[in-house]
Amino acid sequence: MDDPIWQALSTDSRRAVDEHLTASRQVYAIKAIRDASPDPVPGIPACMDVITVRRVELGLDGRGPTPRADPADPAGLAAKAEALPERVESIRAEWDGDTFGWCVDLRAVTAGHPGGYVLATIRHGGDIRIFNGEVPPWPEEAEAESVGREVAARLGVPFHFAREDGPGLPATG
Repeated sequence: MDDPIWQALSTDSRRAVDEHLTASRQVYAIKAIRDASPDPVPGIPACMDVITVRRVELGLDGRGPTPRADPADPAGLAAKAEALPERVESIRAEWDGDTFGWCVDLRAVTAGHPGGYVLATIRHGGDIRIFNGEVPPWPEEAEAESVGREVAARLGVPFHFAREDGPGLPATG
C-alpha cells in the first residue's frame, strides 16, 4: 500500500492491523495504527481511509464483515478456555460493535482478568440489516446464548449474558 500512514508502521504493526481486519475488528485496527504511528498521530478518519484500502488489498469485500457461516464450536471454545493461564470462573456473552455493526463476544472471565478473554466473536452481518428491517431478532443473540451455556456447562462454571435483548439500539417509531 502506497500510503504514508501505512508506510510509517513497522512490519509487526502492519501484521497486527491485518489480523484485526481479518477478524472484522476495525476499531482495534484503527487503534493499532494510531498506537504505532509517529507524531503527529493520524486522526480516525485518516485511519479509516487506510483500513478501507487495506481491506481491499487483503481480499475482504470492503463493505463489512462476512457473516460466519458455521456455528461456534462449544468443545473447541471450552478447550481454548481451559488453555488459559488462569482458572475460568464464568463464561459471559456481551454485545460489542465496531465500524461495521454489532456482534456478540463470548468471554472467559478469570480472577486476574475480570474483563474476560474473548473466546469467540459471533456476527451474522453488518448493521445494514437494521435499515433493511432484518433485525430484530438478532441471530447472534440466540447463538451466543446456546453456545455460551454449553461452554459454561462443559467447564462447570456459570454463564451470563450481559444484555439479552439486542445491542441496545434506541427505540424507533
